[in-house]
Amino acid sequence: MTTNRPSAELHEHPHSHEHDHGRPHEHDHDHEHGHGHPSGFKGWLHEVFVPHSHDAADSIDDALEASGQGIRAVKISLVVLGLTAAAQLAIVAISGSVALLADTIHNFSDALTAVPLWIAFLLGRRVANDRYTHGYGRAEDLAGLFIVAMIALSAIVAGVESIRRLAEPQPLDNLGWVLAAGVVGFAGNEAVAVYRIRVGRRIGSAALVADGVHARTDGFTSLAVVLGVAGVWAGFPLADPIVGLLITATILVLLWGTARDVGRRLLDGVDPDLTRRTRHALEHVEGIEQASAVRLRWSGHSLVVQARLHLAPGTTVATADQQAAAAEHALRHALPAVGTVDLTVTAHSATATAQEHP
Repeated sequence: MTTNRPSAELHEHPHSHEHDHGRPHEHDHDHEHGHGHPSGFKGWLHEVFVPHSHDAADSIDDALEASGQGIRAVKISLVVLGLTAAAQLAIVAISGSVALLADTIHNFSDALTAVPLWIAFLLGRRVANDRYTHGYGRAEDLAGLFIVAMIALSAIVAGVESIRRLAEPQPLDNLGWVLAAGVVGFAGNEAVAVYRIRVGRRIGSAALVADGVHARTDGFTSLAVVLGVAGVWAGFPLADPIVGLLITATILVLLWGTARDVGRRLLDGVDPDLTRRTRHALEHVEGIEQASAVRLRWSGHSLVVQARLHLAPGTTVATADQQAAAAEHALRHALPAVGTVDLTVTAHSATATAQEHP
C-alpha cells in the first residue's frame, strides 16, 4: 500500500498484506444470489440446453485447488469417454458396421478436445512474469474458444449428414447393434457432461462448462441414432435424418449459450450480480462511505477486483490502512473466487492505494 499523508509534505511508503494462498479461506458462504432461474420442467429444460457457469458465485476460494479440481475432472472424464468409445469399438468389431466405426472414431477425436483445457489448467498455475504480468489465466478462455469451435463443427457435421440422408436415403444395417452403440454413447457422454458442468460451476471455469456442453452435444448425437433406429423399427425409415436435423437444432441452442458465456469472459464481462455484491460488501465496511469505479474481470477461474473507496473526512492514514484491509477481507468473504484485489482509498485528508496479488 502507498499512502499520501494528510500534511503539506507528500510522503509515500510501501506496505503489503501477506496471505497464505496455499489453502482456501474459511468463510461462511451463506449468501443469497439473485440469479432467478426458472423452476420445474421449464427450469430443467433451461438447465439442459442453456447451462452456464454461474460466474463462480459459489466457487471455491483457492486458485490452485480450483485448478487441481479442474485437472482431475478432465482426467476422469477422459477415462470415462475412453471407456465409452472402447465399448462402441467392441460393438463395431462384433457388428462389422462401417457407419458405427466412423461414429466411434468421431467420439475418440472429440474426447481429445479436453487436452487443450488440461494444458490451460496447467498453464494457469504458473506465476506471472515480466512478459505475462497478469499471469496465464487467459489460456483457459482460449481453450473455451476452441471448444466452442468444436461444438460448431459438430452442428455442421450433424446437419450436413442429416440433409444428405434425406436427399439420398440409405438403409440402416445391424439395427440392434446400432441401437446398443447409441445407448452406450449417450450414457457415457451425458455422464461426463453432468460431471464437467458441475465441477466447472464449482471452480468458476466457463471453459470446463463449455467442454461439458461439448460432451452433451456428442451424447445428443448418439441419442439421435437411438431414436432413428426406433423410427426405422416403427416403419418410418426417414426418422433417422429427421431426428438428426432436430439434434442439429439442439446443438445450435447449446452452442449459443456456450459461445455467449465464453465470449463474455473474453470481453471481460461478469454477472452484474457479482458487481452488486462487490459494491454491497465494500460499502458495508465500517468507515467506508462509498465504493466507486468498481471493476471486475475474470482471469481463468480467478476474479480480479478493482475499486475506489471513499472514506469519511478526517480519516487518518493508519485508519485508512485498516479499512482497506477490512474491505479486502469483506470481498474475499462475499466473493470466494477473488484472486487479485486492487483498492484505491481516498478521503479529504487521506489517500491510500492497496494492491494485493494472489
